[in-house]
Amino acid sequence: MPCATRSADREPTTDDDPALRGAAAERQPRTLFGRRKGHPLTATRAALFDTVLPRLAVPLNADRIDDPAGLFPHAVAALRVEIGFGGGEHLVHQARTHPEIGFIGCEPFVNGMAKALAAVDEAGLSNVRLHFGDAAEVLDRLPAHSVAEVDLLYPDPWPKKRHWKRRFVGPDNLDRLARVIVPGGLFRVASDIPSYIEWTLQHAHAHPAFRWTARTADDWRMPYPGWPGTRYEAKAIEAGRVPAYLTFERV
Repeated sequence: MPCATRSADREPTTDDDPALRGAAAERQPRTLFGRRKGHPLTATRAALFDTVLPRLAVPLNADRIDDPAGLFPHAVAALRVEIGFGGGEHLVHQARTHPEIGFIGCEPFVNGMAKALAAVDEAGLSNVRLHFGDAAEVLDRLPAHSVAEVDLLYPDPWPKKRHWKRRFVGPDNLDRLARVIVPGGLFRVASDIPSYIEWTLQHAHAHPAFRWTARTADDWRMPYPGWPGTRYEAKAIEAGRVPAYLTFERV
């Protein structure tokens, strides 16, 4: 796979703005995501944070979510979590395709959340709940062995070595995922950045709770079954970068 770094199509990080860098430091000691806002929202999109998000937001007023299935107005057969869903294309597609499954999407980026709020509301999806912030805030509240699958799609690779500690995949977050994912459940990571793919494989291999499921090259070269694609993926392919689709089983 050709070497590549995150290009201008990726979201800018807190390094671009000293004020945002200071605000991020106040929010939490370990920042896993970059800048929270891009282009100004239209009045219609901005209003969604007052009208739609309160209805879809995962409640964090307690230390635990004892009954995650109770977040949804109808019974769900399983729970899936998507971390950093961008514009929500994959999340909405999966929720449409699997109405029997409950989905929780976590996204700290204002513009991505706005797009997802609009898409979920327009589609009338009742099996989606959203968290505007760090996924750890939700994962730490979920019961053990309550999630069938976690998707991490095109995460910020934080290419500079001094920022590697901000990458989502690491011992702490793998511990979080190991706690909430059911045995036999899946953790899927898609990326077009070779160094992040290697990083993910190294850390997942070192963690006793996860096993890489690939047996042939096509198992990581080919998109996941039913994969709708994402904006980031399309830009990566157009730029000549080659995505990889990793799947790890919770043993």
